[in-house]
Amino acid sequence: MPAFRSNSARQHRCPGEMVSRRELLRVGSVALAGLSLTDLLRADEEKNTSISAQADNCIILHLNGGPSHLDMWDMKPQAPEKIRGEFKPIGTSLPGVQFSEHLPKLAQQMHRCTLVRSMHHSVNNSHAAAVYVSLTGHDRGEFGGGALPTDNPSIGAVAALLRPAPRNVAPHAVLPYMTKEGAKGPPQPGFFAGFMGRGYDPLWILKDPNAKGFTVPEFTLPSDVSIERVAARGALLTKMNARLLASDAHLRFDALDRLQHQANDILTSQQTQAAFRIQEEPEKRRDAYGRNIYGQSVLLARRLIESGTRVVTVSWAPDANATWDTHGGNFKKLKNTLLPQFDAACSSLLADLAERGMLERTIVAVLGDFGRSPKVNANAGRDHWNYCYSLLLAGGGFKAGSVYGASDKTGAFPADAPLSPSHIIATLYHQLGIDPRSVLYDRLKRPHRLITSGGVVPELLV
Repeated sequence: MPAFRSNSARQHRCPGEMVSRRELLRVGSVALAGLSLTDLLRADEEKNTSISAQADNCIILHLNGGPSHLDMWDMKPQAPEKIRGEFKPIGTSLPGVQFSEHLPKLAQQMHRCTLVRSMHHSVNNSHAAAVYVSLTGHDRGEFGGGALPTDNPSIGAVAALLRPAPRNVAPHAVLPYMTKEGAKGPPQPGFFAGFMGRGYDPLWILKDPNAKGFTVPEFTLPSDVSIERVAARGALLTKMNARLLASDAHLRFDALDRLQHQANDILTSQQTQAAFRIQEEPEKRRDAYGRNIYGQSVLLARRLIESGTRVVTVSWAPDANATWDTHGGNFKKLKNTLLPQFDAACSSLLADLAERGMLERTIVAVLGDFGRSPKVNANAGRDHWNYCYSLLLAGGGFKAGSVYGASDKTGAFPADAPLSPSHIIATLYHQLGIDPRSVLYDRLKRPHRLITSGGVVPELLV
């Protein structure tokens, strides 16, 4: 028996059947999961809803730390100097839309994108809590700390269950960092499988793809071990684990069994092994993405998607304060490092996917935990700002050449069509063929709806 189940795995009660004590306890737990009794009964009676997938894959570029919308793609050139900042706006490939002068390459890809300028949520202090809502759609306020086994799952984990990748490939991956909440803090939430169990955690690629001789030795077969030998060992291990999974101790072994199978699949997958060989890319293309850890991670994300991986997340920081958290020296950091690297990587990814005919079925989502404050502080920086920020979406059925929503004259609050992360995550699920109203059950059989507020935003879609 699996550790949790989806709508399609539910067994329906017969009319007149008595409700057991277990069912009463289950009903008593639904409030904690954000479900009403009506929701639960409806979920039990509904059959699994099939949604036509408009996208097969998703690449998330998570600008961890809080990118400044005011200095990237929601500039306010008419505002006072202490608000508009040091950068000048430039035109994009979409008439009437301007980006920062330090995003010239991405500006020429705007005709392929939807820019959302009216994002907001409740978290202004804790990076961990803001990352969590940005990646799961569940806003729990300022509850910080590291990842917990009771967290809601990441998009990649949900896709691994409800929209599984082809066999023998990594279902979802995160690179190049397991971002921490501060340099010595715990891993941030939002990237893990949470209540789904560790067997659905991502493949972590924590090596620098820009390093000379880049390899992923943990997922590479030694030269003296054949694929056939590993496959035979995997078959034997499956038989051994089947006995444990059939016993009362199955919950303890379920996650381990899945992890073992995933490791075996990766080791014996020619597609995944080929994806790791980033050195095979033409030098010109590698240069275009940027010869740095982030540019090459974005290129590796494209290669993984090409190999069949469903969701890849690039977390753009070793810790929450290391990159986009520009409380001091905002303009210097953006101008000299952050924006040039991001400009090269994101623009190259969009152009590369389009050239390969992959953008139509691949979502590119540029997300962040929040924006930066309208007023420049005394350290030439901008502080956390959750009340209004921007994000960028492209491919996979999202409108090409579109701006959704607007901020007010200082970029402080949404002036039109405000959206929360729950709307964005629900829409991403929908495009991937996953019903955002789906209910998953944790190890204690408690129900959890994928998205508890917000919903799909048709105006973002073709």
